[in-house]
Amino acid sequence: MKARSDTGGEGLSQGDHLKSVQPTTDAAANYQPDVVIFLILIPIISGINYYLTYSNVRLNWFFALTFCLDTAQGYAAWWVVKRIIQYLDKVLPFEERFVSRLIVQLSVTTISGLAVIAVLTEIASLIVKGRTAPLNFYTVDLVIISIWFFVINGIYVALHYVNLWKGTQMTDGNLLSGSTPSEPPISPQSEPRELPLIARVGRETLKLEPDQLSGLYVDDNYVVAVAANGKKHYLDQSLDKIERTLPAENFFRVNRQYILNRSAISGFRRLDNGKLSVLIKKNEWLPPEVPMSRTRAAAFKEWFRVAD
Repeated sequence: MKARSDTGGEGLSQGDHLKSVQPTTDAAANYQPDVVIFLILIPIISGINYYLTYSNVRLNWFFALTFCLDTAQGYAAWWVVKRIIQYLDKVLPFEERFVSRLIVQLSVTTISGLAVIAVLTEIASLIVKGRTAPLNFYTVDLVIISIWFFVINGIYVALHYVNLWKGTQMTDGNLLSGSTPSEPPISPQSEPRELPLIARVGRETLKLEPDQLSGLYVDDNYVVAVAANGKKHYLDQSLDKIERTLPAENFFRVNRQYILNRSAISGFRRLDNGKLSVLIKKNEWLPPEVPMSRTRAAAFKEWFRVAD
């Protein structure tokens, strides 16, 4: 199940905003096909590192063992890097402060990734050789490896903007045609069906009513519903489908990751270039602010000022 995102037009009303159908993208889908890319790329990186650091490589069992260990370390470091990037998407989006985000991302991912590789290398060295890693691992190997983290970050930045561009192209096409390729146009008179949201907790299946929720957000490949009582539930529906079932007067799609209940919003703050930052009342599972693009800002301000 992939949670998808929508992008409303600036002139849309609050009802049209929740009904509009927009491009598919979420915290995970925003970087596709990163998994396939790095499953292939990391073993290649390990091979290149061997070529650069060893002058005489012998193809034997020890080479196979160390190559597999290095590749496994590479996968572990990549997983940490990906998680950091996904977290930064929530707290420091590229669209809000690109330079600051890029500096923070490069610094934190490189340091964290090198730390993961250093710790795993020391553990492997102690197990296989019975001693710590040699000094040249830190003075040569890690320096070479650090360059690869810049390459990895470059790939993720490129994937972010390529998928963002594809989403914009899809949105422009949908706005011109008035419908999506797979769905018929929505008539102005149609109303969202207020269907119950279904959450599964262990062996239990729970019914969640919209008025019980403070908001919903995408967490990796899942949609999380945050209840007003402080609990959170994982749903097996996409954010797009959920959005179309919610009452437009009470819920607003803030960005590709968040839908918020009016009761959870305390206000908004204006940012540069017509963007907004939606202020959220204190909640354990929701951030204090959620950024909003300028394309949604006009519709949101109109929706926010409508009395309950």
